[in-house]
Amino acid sequence: MTDTPAKIQIRNLHMSFGSKVVLNGLDLKVGVGESVVVIGGSGVGKSVMLKCVLGLLEPEQGSICIDGEEVVGMSPKDRDRVMRKFGMLFQGAALFDSLPVWQNVAFGLVQAMGMELQKAKEIALNKLAQVGLGPEVGELWPAELSGGMKKRVALARAIATDPEVIFFDEPTTGLDPIMGDIINDLVVKCVRELGATTLSITHDMASARKIADRIAMLHGGRIIWAGSVADIDHSNDAYVDQFIHGKAEGPIKMEVRA
Repeated sequence: MTDTPAKIQIRNLHMSFGSKVVLNGLDLKVGVGESVVVIGGSGVGKSVMLKCVLGLLEPEQGSICIDGEEVVGMSPKDRDRVMRKFGMLFQGAALFDSLPVWQNVAFGLVQAMGMELQKAKEIALNKLAQVGLGPEVGELWPAELSGGMKKRVALARAIATDPEVIFFDEPTTGLDPIMGDIINDLVVKCVRELGATTLSITHDMASARKIADRIAMLHGGRIIWAGSVADIDHSNDAYVDQFIHGKAEGPIKMEVRA
Protein backbone atom coordinates (compact mmCIF):
# COMPACT_ATOMS: atom_id res chain seq x y z
CA MET A 1 0.00 0.00 0.00
CA THR A 2 2.84 2.31 -0.81
CA ASP A 3 0.51 4.69 -2.68
CA THR A 4 -1.93 4.95 0.23
CA PRO A 5 -1.72 8.18 2.27
CA ALA A 6 0.30 7.55 5.41
CA LYS A 7 -1.48 7.38 8.74
CA ILE A 8 1.90 6.78 10.40
CA GLN A 9 5.22 7.66 8.74
CA ILE A 10 8.46 6.86 10.57
CA ARG A 11 11.71 8.06 9.03
CA ASN A 12 15.32 7.49 10.10
CA LEU A 13 14.44 6.68 13.71
CA HIS A 14 17.37 6.27 16.12
CA MET A 15 17.25 5.22 19.76
CA SER A 16 19.98 3.98 22.09
CA PHE A 17 20.25 3.08 25.75
CA GLY A 18 23.80 3.79 26.83
CA SER A 19 26.09 1.95 24.45
CA LYS A 20 23.32 -0.32 23.18
CA VAL A 21 21.90 0.84 19.85
CA VAL A 22 18.30 -0.35 19.56
CA LEU A 23 16.91 1.57 16.57
CA ASN A 24 19.37 2.55 13.87
CA GLY A 25 17.63 4.42 11.08
CA LEU A 26 14.25 2.69 11.13
CA ASP A 27 11.82 3.60 8.32
CA LEU A 28 8.21 2.42 8.28
CA LYS A 29 4.97 3.58 6.69
CA VAL A 30 1.49 2.48 7.72
CA GLY A 31 -1.20 3.49 5.26
CA VAL A 32 -4.69 4.68 6.21
CA GLY A 33 -6.80 1.61 7.06
CA GLU A 34 -3.82 -0.71 6.70
CA SER A 35 -2.82 -3.44 9.15
CA VAL A 36 0.96 -3.69 9.47
CA VAL A 37 2.64 -6.26 11.70
CA VAL A 38 6.27 -5.84 12.71
CA ILE A 39 8.01 -9.12 13.51
CA GLY A 40 11.40 -9.76 15.02
CA GLY A 41 13.12 -11.51 17.90
CA SER A 42 13.04 -10.49 21.55
CA GLY A 43 15.01 -7.34 22.27
CA VAL A 44 15.28 -6.06 18.69
CA GLY A 45 13.37 -2.85 19.44
CA LYS A 46 9.74 -3.54 18.52
CA SER A 47 8.38 -2.17 21.80
CA VAL A 48 10.81 0.75 21.70
CA MET A 49 9.44 1.68 18.28
CA LEU A 50 5.88 1.70 19.63
CA LYS A 51 6.89 3.74 22.68
CA CYS A 52 8.50 6.34 20.42
CA VAL A 53 5.32 6.66 18.36
CA LEU A 54 3.23 6.97 21.53
CA GLY A 55 5.56 9.61 22.95
CA LEU A 56 6.62 7.49 25.93
CA LEU A 57 10.19 7.72 24.64
CA GLU A 58 11.81 10.63 22.78
CA PRO A 59 13.98 9.34 19.92
CA GLU A 60 17.51 10.66 19.56
CA GLN A 61 16.97 11.31 15.87
CA GLY A 62 14.31 10.90 13.24
CA SER A 63 10.76 11.84 12.33
CA ILE A 64 7.36 10.41 13.28
CA CYS A 65 4.33 11.86 11.50
CA ILE A 66 0.71 11.04 12.31
CA ASP A 67 -1.67 12.14 9.55
CA GLY A 68 1.20 14.25 8.21
CA GLU A 69 1.77 16.01 11.55
CA GLU A 70 5.23 15.78 13.13
CA VAL A 71 4.93 14.48 16.70
CA VAL A 72 8.61 14.29 17.71
CA GLY A 73 9.18 17.29 19.97
CA MET A 74 5.49 18.12 20.07
CA SER A 75 4.12 20.01 23.09
CA PRO A 76 2.31 17.95 25.74
CA LYS A 77 -1.00 19.62 24.90
CA ASP A 78 -0.73 18.79 21.20
CA ARG A 79 0.54 15.30 22.01
CA ASP A 80 -2.59 14.67 24.11
CA ARG A 81 -4.73 15.78 21.18
CA VAL A 82 -3.01 13.43 18.76
CA MET A 83 -3.02 10.51 21.21
CA ARG A 84 -6.80 10.63 21.38
CA LYS A 85 -6.71 8.98 17.96
CA PHE A 86 -5.06 5.89 19.47
CA GLY A 87 -6.16 2.71 21.21
CA MET A 88 -3.77 0.14 22.65
CA LEU A 89 -3.88 -3.53 23.53
CA PHE A 90 -0.99 -4.11 25.90
CA GLN A 91 1.04 -7.28 26.23
CA GLY A 92 -0.33 -9.16 29.23
CA ALA A 93 -3.60 -7.15 28.99
CA ALA A 94 -2.43 -4.68 31.73
CA LEU A 95 -5.83 -4.42 33.39
CA PHE A 96 -6.27 -2.42 36.57
CA ASP A 97 -6.76 -4.95 39.39
CA SER A 98 -8.56 -2.37 41.54
CA LEU A 99 -11.32 -1.71 38.98
CA PRO A 100 -14.13 -4.03 37.84
CA VAL A 101 -14.05 -5.11 34.23
CA TRP A 102 -16.50 -2.53 32.93
CA GLN A 103 -14.53 0.31 34.50
CA ASN A 104 -11.36 -1.04 32.90
CA VAL A 105 -13.05 -0.91 29.50
CA ALA A 106 -14.48 2.54 30.20
CA PHE A 107 -11.25 3.98 31.60
CA GLY A 108 -10.36 6.10 28.56
CA LEU A 109 -13.94 7.26 28.10
CA VAL A 110 -14.07 8.59 31.65
CA GLN A 111 -10.50 9.75 32.24
CA ALA A 112 -9.60 11.13 28.79
CA MET A 113 -13.00 12.15 27.45
CA GLY A 114 -14.75 13.12 30.68
CA MET A 115 -17.81 10.98 29.95
CA GLU A 116 -20.29 10.45 32.78
CA LEU A 117 -20.20 6.98 34.33
CA GLN A 118 -23.58 5.61 33.25
CA LYS A 119 -23.02 6.48 29.57
CA ALA A 120 -19.46 5.09 29.76
CA LYS A 121 -20.79 1.86 31.28
CA GLU A 122 -23.30 1.44 28.44
CA ILE A 123 -20.52 1.78 25.88
CA ALA A 124 -18.23 -0.54 27.87
CA LEU A 125 -20.87 -3.29 27.98
CA ASN A 126 -21.46 -2.85 24.23
CA LYS A 127 -17.75 -3.22 23.54
CA LEU A 128 -17.61 -6.32 25.75
CA ALA A 129 -20.44 -7.77 23.66
CA GLN A 130 -18.39 -7.09 20.51
CA VAL A 131 -15.65 -9.36 21.86
CA GLY A 132 -18.09 -12.07 22.92
CA LEU A 133 -18.47 -11.27 26.62
CA GLY A 134 -21.82 -10.82 28.38
CA PRO A 135 -22.80 -7.98 30.73
CA GLU A 136 -22.22 -10.20 33.76
CA VAL A 137 -18.50 -10.20 32.94
CA GLY A 138 -18.49 -6.43 33.34
CA GLU A 139 -19.12 -6.84 37.06
CA LEU A 140 -16.22 -9.24 37.60
CA TRP A 141 -12.73 -8.29 38.77
CA PRO A 142 -9.64 -8.93 36.60
CA ALA A 143 -8.44 -11.59 39.07
CA GLU A 144 -11.56 -13.62 38.27
CA LEU A 145 -10.80 -13.79 34.54
CA SER A 146 -8.95 -16.44 32.56
CA GLY A 147 -6.06 -15.42 30.31
CA GLY A 148 -8.26 -15.47 27.23
CA MET A 149 -10.97 -13.39 28.91
CA LYS A 150 -8.37 -10.82 30.01
CA LYS A 151 -7.24 -10.44 26.39
CA ARG A 152 -10.85 -9.95 25.28
CA VAL A 153 -11.39 -7.29 27.93
CA ALA A 154 -8.14 -5.61 26.88
CA LEU A 155 -9.36 -5.62 23.27
CA ALA A 156 -12.69 -4.13 24.34
CA ARG A 157 -10.80 -1.36 26.15
CA ALA A 158 -8.60 -0.75 23.08
CA ILE A 159 -11.66 -0.15 20.88
CA ALA A 160 -13.83 1.63 23.50
CA THR A 161 -13.14 5.15 22.21
CA ASP A 162 -13.56 4.12 18.53
CA PRO A 163 -9.92 5.01 17.82
CA GLU A 164 -8.53 5.75 14.38
CA VAL A 165 -5.33 3.83 15.16
CA ILE A 166 -4.89 0.72 17.30
CA PHE A 167 -1.58 -0.72 18.51
CA PHE A 168 -1.39 -4.41 19.38
CA ASP A 169 1.56 -5.45 21.55
CA GLU A 170 1.99 -9.24 21.32
CA PRO A 171 -1.80 -9.85 21.26
CA THR A 172 -1.54 -13.65 21.64
CA THR A 173 1.27 -13.92 24.21
CA GLY A 174 0.49 -16.43 26.96
CA LEU A 175 -2.46 -18.01 25.16
CA ASP A 176 -2.84 -21.55 23.86
CA PRO A 177 -3.04 -21.88 20.05
CA ILE A 178 -6.84 -22.17 19.95
CA MET A 179 -7.47 -19.14 22.17
CA GLY A 180 -4.76 -17.28 20.27
CA ASP A 181 -6.64 -17.89 17.03
CA ILE A 182 -9.90 -16.74 18.62
CA ILE A 183 -8.21 -13.48 19.68
CA ASN A 184 -6.77 -13.07 16.16
CA ASP A 185 -10.25 -13.46 14.68
CA LEU A 186 -11.65 -10.90 17.13
CA VAL A 187 -8.86 -8.46 16.30
CA VAL A 188 -9.62 -8.74 12.58
CA LYS A 189 -13.39 -8.40 13.19
CA CYS A 190 -13.15 -5.39 15.50
CA VAL A 191 -10.62 -3.56 13.34
CA ARG A 192 -12.74 -4.12 10.23
CA GLU A 193 -15.86 -2.80 11.98
CA LEU A 194 -13.99 0.32 13.12
CA GLY A 195 -12.13 0.85 9.86
CA ALA A 196 -9.05 1.52 11.97
CA THR A 197 -5.37 1.60 11.03
CA THR A 198 -3.36 -0.92 13.04
CA LEU A 199 0.28 -1.41 13.91
CA SER A 200 1.11 -4.64 15.71
CA ILE A 201 4.28 -6.21 17.06
CA THR A 202 4.66 -9.93 17.58
CA HIS A 203 6.93 -12.92 17.30
CA ASP A 204 3.90 -15.20 16.70
CA MET A 205 3.86 -15.91 12.98
CA ALA A 206 0.39 -17.50 13.06
CA SER A 207 -0.94 -14.23 14.51
CA ALA A 208 1.03 -12.11 12.03
CA ARG A 209 -0.32 -14.05 9.05
CA LYS A 210 -3.89 -13.77 10.34
CA ILE A 211 -4.10 -10.06 11.17
CA ALA A 212 -1.67 -8.40 8.73
CA ASP A 213 -2.11 -6.82 5.34
CA ARG A 214 1.63 -6.31 5.30
CA ILE A 215 4.50 -7.68 7.41
CA ALA A 216 7.79 -5.93 8.15
CA MET A 217 10.80 -7.51 9.85
CA LEU A 218 12.91 -5.52 12.30
CA HIS A 219 16.53 -6.59 12.77
CA GLY A 220 19.67 -4.67 13.58
CA GLY A 221 17.67 -1.54 14.34
CA ARG A 222 16.16 -1.32 10.84
CA ILE A 223 13.33 -2.76 8.78
CA ILE A 224 15.20 -5.29 6.66
CA TRP A 225 12.20 -6.61 4.69
CA ALA A 226 8.57 -5.61 4.16
CA GLY A 227 5.93 -7.13 1.99
CA SER A 228 2.53 -8.79 1.81
CA VAL A 229 1.62 -11.86 3.84
CA ALA A 230 1.62 -13.89 0.63
CA ASP A 231 5.17 -12.79 -0.20
CA ILE A 232 6.86 -13.57 3.11
CA ASP A 233 7.40 -17.25 2.33
CA HIS A 234 9.27 -16.20 -0.82
CA SER A 235 11.25 -13.28 0.59
CA ASN A 236 14.64 -14.64 -0.49
CA ASP A 237 15.99 -13.08 2.71
CA ALA A 238 17.98 -15.38 4.99
CA TYR A 239 17.04 -13.46 8.14
CA VAL A 240 13.32 -13.55 7.35
CA ASP A 241 13.46 -17.22 6.39
CA GLN A 242 15.22 -18.18 9.63
CA PHE A 243 12.77 -16.24 11.76
CA ILE A 244 9.48 -17.34 10.19
CA HIS A 245 10.53 -21.00 10.27
CA GLY A 246 12.06 -20.84 13.76
CA LYS A 247 15.45 -22.22 12.74
CA ALA A 248 18.30 -22.28 15.26
CA GLU A 249 20.84 -22.13 12.43
CA GLY A 250 21.11 -19.01 10.32
CA PRO A 251 22.40 -15.44 10.29
CA ILE A 252 20.45 -14.47 13.45
CA LYS A 253 22.56 -15.41 16.44
CA MET A 254 20.90 -15.73 19.82
CA GLU A 255 22.98 -15.38 22.97
CA VAL A 256 22.80 -18.62 24.95
CA ARG A 257 24.75 -18.98 28.19
CA ALA A 258 26.30 -22.36 28.82
